[in-house]
Amino acid sequence: MVNLTIDNKNIQAEEGQTVLEVARQNGIPIPTLCYHESLEPQGACRLCSVEVKDGKGKRSRVVASCLFPVAEGLVVDTKSERVMNVRKTVMQLLLAQAPASLPLLEMAREMGIGPEARFKRKDEGNKCILCRLCVRTCEQIVGVSAIGLSYRGPDKTVGMPFREPSTVCIGCGACAYVCPTGHIEMHTSPSGDVRTIWGRDFKMAACKICGRYFAPVDQLKYISEKTGVPIDDLMVCPSCR
Repeated sequence: MVNLTIDNKNIQAEEGQTVLEVARQNGIPIPTLCYHESLEPQGACRLCSVEVKDGKGKRSRVVASCLFPVAEGLVVDTKSERVMNVRKTVMQLLLAQAPASLPLLEMAREMGIGPEARFKRKDEGNKCILCRLCVRTCEQIVGVSAIGLSYRGPDKTVGMPFREPSTVCIGCGACAYVCPTGHIEMHTSPSGDVRTIWGRDFKMAACKICGRYFAPVDQLKYISEKTGVPIDDLMVCPSCR
């Protein structure tokens, strides 16, 4: 165990944990966009920046809390003037990248940042900040790798290869669930029997017990192939299991 201080609060943490993990475990909020507990942190958005000092209190620097490991005697300030200035600059850059993102605009408002643009905006209709949460989720958790990053520089974008509907996408919607800015849209037909995502329509499976549509047929087929469980045994929604 190591002893550290976060916002003047004495805390014990396990060696190897990050500052963000420990802060959250102790009810200390730190804003993030690219972080998810099921994935390895990558420090893409930098909103989780905090100010840290070593045990001697002589060295001070701003770091990404999702990547920075705790250490004995570490002193962390999550709300210093220096930290808040960094976060505001980062948020203004993100707004220039994705000015149409409502979650981003709401987060900016909570930070005291208005809708006026400080930096030149890339595309007024864009909602993506290229955090790669969706890409990594599809690759590392779902195991499909249906989406990725395409092009370079200012033209870099997240989506299907060659901007065409993917033949390997199973319609699970995991990418839409983890997207922090509302860029990935997923729609379900009024009857619930069809899900549309990434330009493809997916037939939904109905629970053989209650009849409720609960998952794409392609997703259940994929699970059946990976686990060896007969697909008929998977045709039961979570509520009826």
